[in-house]
Amino acid sequence: MSEVLAMRPTPPEGTPPPVAVEVRGVSKRYGERQALDDVTLRVHRGEFFGLLGPNGAGKSTLVEIMEGLRRADAGSVAVFGESPWPRNTALLPRLGVQTQSSAFFVRQTAHEHLRTVAALYGAPKTAVDATLATAGLTAQRDVRVENLSGGQRQRLAIASALVHGPELIFLDEPTAALDPQARRDLWEVLRGLKAEGRTIVYTTHHLDEAEALCDRVAILVAGAIAVTDSPHNLVDASKTPSRLLLPLGRLDEEEAAALPGVDRVTVQGGSLVLETRTAGRVLSAVDRLTGLDGVQTRTASLEDVYLDLTARAANAPGGPAPATPADATEQQR
Repeated sequence: MSEVLAMRPTPPEGTPPPVAVEVRGVSKRYGERQALDDVTLRVHRGEFFGLLGPNGAGKSTLVEIMEGLRRADAGSVAVFGESPWPRNTALLPRLGVQTQSSAFFVRQTAHEHLRTVAALYGAPKTAVDATLATAGLTAQRDVRVENLSGGQRQRLAIASALVHGPELIFLDEPTAALDPQARRDLWEVLRGLKAEGRTIVYTTHHLDEAEALCDRVAILVAGAIAVTDSPHNLVDASKTPSRLLLPLGRLDEEEAAALPGVDRVTVQGGSLVLETRTAGRVLSAVDRLTGLDGVQTRTASLEDVYLDLTARAANAPGGPAPATPADATEQQR
């Protein structure tokens, strides 16, 4: 697939990367519900950008507005410097789109369906077999779409978004129907696309996925962006404690609670769980008392940050808490 899209030159060090998508002050209302509320963000070329948030937070609506499938009530969107709305046919060959309700030619085989999609974009025939292989569907090439499983249809939808070698790829919960192995296989496909210089805008409910793949994420709550940053920075700046899991019987709860640096002690799933913000200090204390055999550590993850942030934002008076000054700067940059 790299033959379809030539690698872009790397900008000089210190030069801001060019912008693929710019969203400024976008709002959208459906009746009494405010789906998006003054959303501003930038997605840079070559970036893997994640949109996270609870159901109903506005992720799909925002993606559809970026794609030019839906019109915003207010604000503006530019994709490669052009407005995607009204439907901008000149942009279509540069975009790959997989939605949660992708349409198929169900009477065709998987190969015929993808060949039809490729022909619509003028993609070479050689791209069809290569993309089927990329999506893990070579064995199903002659199976009618109507007879594919839900997960296989999901992979065919992803293949349809990739077959013409787009520069910018929108994927809306692409791994929702995939089993764990197929999900990990798709991760490698997506990493390869990013390595080729593609830009990926991605929604998912799998927080481990976002942490593993995304350069930056924006977390939406009730239609507004609560924070935008890299997963690493969000986890690093979080106040979420680490957890040490000790086999039951190693220490009693009172002994564990008395250790310096332990904030809370609970029993979960057959383990004594020690919550702490100074994991090294507590580990040293446990080592002196009982040794570390069988002790497990659970450091803060993007999922912890997400759950904490969405809970606080949803409970804040008037809805989501506003972004911090650093967040606002990042959104405008």
